[in-house]
Amino acid sequence: MKPKKSWKEKLLDSKDLPKVVTASEKMSQRWGSGTFVIPAPIEVDEVMRQVPKGKLITINEIRAILARRHGVDHGCPLTTGIFAWIAAHAAEEEAAAGKKKITPYWRTLKSGGELNPKYPGGVKAQAQRLQAEGHTLLPGKGKKPPKVKEYEKFLVKIDDSR
Repeated sequence: MKPKKSWKEKLLDSKDLPKVVTASEKMSQRWGSGTFVIPAPIEVDEVMRQVPKGKLITINEIRAILARRHGVDHGCPLTTGIFAWIAAHAAEEEAAAGKKKITPYWRTLKSGGELNPKYPGGVKAQAQRLQAEGHTLLPGKGKKPPKVKEYEKFLVKIDDSR
């Protein structure tokens, strides 16, 4: 039996990515037509690392940055979200090993400024880190997670040229 990969190993495993694909009919109905980039995990992490203290970014903005970098219409929503989740777990793995400068994954929000319950420690841990950086949170409604109040004011502009 093969040993389980660490989160860092998963982050560094590009699996022949990035890859540009043309949207299928099913993808077009849900996400839009045209071309999509399926990014490498490390590309998502690299964008997340650029978000300074007190600033925020959404998964949708990461997708847009990656699409512009690759000269395509869209960034893949599914893999971008999964790779942000892997980056978050790799960051916590590094923190547990004593590393101080980790990917500030808690600054990456879902669309609409929502916190991500899939990040390490869930919304409670993400909320604590965001509040420590000065953000105010609004409670979630129903099954929706909490969100950052006026998150749009804190969105970072990242240079997407490379």
